[in-house]
Amino acid sequence: MILKRLTDYLDENKIKYVVIHHSPAFTAREVAVSAHIPKQEVAKTVIVKLNEKPIMAVLPASQMVDFAQLRRMLGADSAVLATEREFNSLFPNCEIGAMPPFGNLFTWTSSLLNR
Repeated sequence: MILKRLTDYLDENKIKYVVIHHSPAFTAREVAVSAHIPKQEVAKTVIVKLNEKPIMAVLPASQMVDFAQLRRMLGADSAVLATEREFNSLFPNCEIGAMPPFGNLFTWTSSLLNR
């Protein structure tokens, strides 16, 4: 269902893409290795609590979130990694860790951005 929603979105916006199937993986780095793609070319989605509100950060699989820099860049008082338990309900149709880096495909994102 999520893949269809994503490919429909890309098709509607005339964005070229290739669907790559890979063996099960638990990290973006493992996906890169499994799909034979350089880690810096694979995006990973990270949910961060910025001033206690969830935000989606998308970065190369080869990188880690610099919470201090993120806090400074966005003028926030706090920025911490959200736990799976804290964001699981935000992605009801995704497996944990398999959230696509397209927040606008989920209704919660647009409501958070409008606050």
